[in-house]
Amino acid sequence: MWESAATLELDLEARRTLEGWINAGTSPQRIVLRARIILMAAQGMPNRRIAQTVGTSRPTVILWRNRFASGGVDALLEDAPGRGRPARISRAKVKRVVEATIHTLPAGSTHWSTRTMAKTQGISHATVQRIWDSHGLQPHRIETFKLSRDKRFVEKLTDVVGVYLNPPDKAVVLCVDEKSQIQALDRTQPGLPMKKGRCGTMTHDYKRNGTTTLFAALNTLEGTVIGTCYPRHRNIEFRKFLRQIDENIPAGLAVHLILDNYGTHNHPRVKQWLARHPRFHLHFTPTSSSWLNLVERWFRELTDKRIRRGAFFSVPDLIAAIEQFIAVNNNAPKPFVWKASVEKIMAKINRCKVILETVH
Repeated sequence: MWESAATLELDLEARRTLEGWINAGTSPQRIVLRARIILMAAQGMPNRRIAQTVGTSRPTVILWRNRFASGGVDALLEDAPGRGRPARISRAKVKRVVEATIHTLPAGSTHWSTRTMAKTQGISHATVQRIWDSHGLQPHRIETFKLSRDKRFVEKLTDVVGVYLNPPDKAVVLCVDEKSQIQALDRTQPGLPMKKGRCGTMTHDYKRNGTTTLFAALNTLEGTVIGTCYPRHRNIEFRKFLRQIDENIPAGLAVHLILDNYGTHNHPRVKQWLARHPRFHLHFTPTSSSWLNLVERWFRELTDKRIRRGAFFSVPDLIAAIEQFIAVNNNAPKPFVWKASVEKIMAKINRCKVILETVH
């Protein structure tokens, strides 16, 4: 039997810091060990089991639990007097580097580099890199986002996620969207093939040979795709695509379509067509929420694996490549599985809103 131990209280910021230390490839192993001990203790894991898991002794686990309880995350960076190599950078200096990275910007630039920070703080750029790694800071990176302002956001989110997690019986769920303005780009000169010690090459400039629009419907259960290219992106083409879907899905099954709020999808003629085909049911994603439509994930596969590095002499050449990609996909389909619940999504969105309100 494992002895019981009180669960450590760990806030979100401290958890992120500890996880950053563990994931950083340059973190000292003693710091990684201490971070793992605290994260396991926060899960309520007994001391002896933690010791066995991380390969240390029970007194060591208790020592760092107590250090964290009394001094927080910063206490994990301190060694006992006379232990380890003397620190050349003081805690105050580390704190100044971290705060400057988070709360300030260098003159004439959008973000800090290790060298600009090193020059400002009077330390080496390698030391700055170690401090950033230990605190999980990456000023050179940025992630994009946009919060939806749809007044029916929760209603639409619940509807779409409900279809993913609890699909209706005797029905096919299809994620539908259009990838418009796909360019048939040809390089101005032939590239060089890959060989040992050198990657393949291609010219940075290109020739435009026209565009096409791909209408696609991803079967969420099977991973297969119904797709057709059209020269334009109007309600006429969308109705043609709906007829194609109707022909490909067995008559005894209902058809549930997940799609965005683009005007073509709500055109009066499209509504008339849907009224004559009652087995079709539409589920609209909230505005600015294309991430809810799984076909967007498949579009990324198409772009990365077939279009971005391709060279196309004409639009028919491009269409043939897209059709080949769809055929290969349908021969060995791999469905994308949706796992996030409405509660998890809303919790993440609410955390983001709190941070934005605090910053601004």
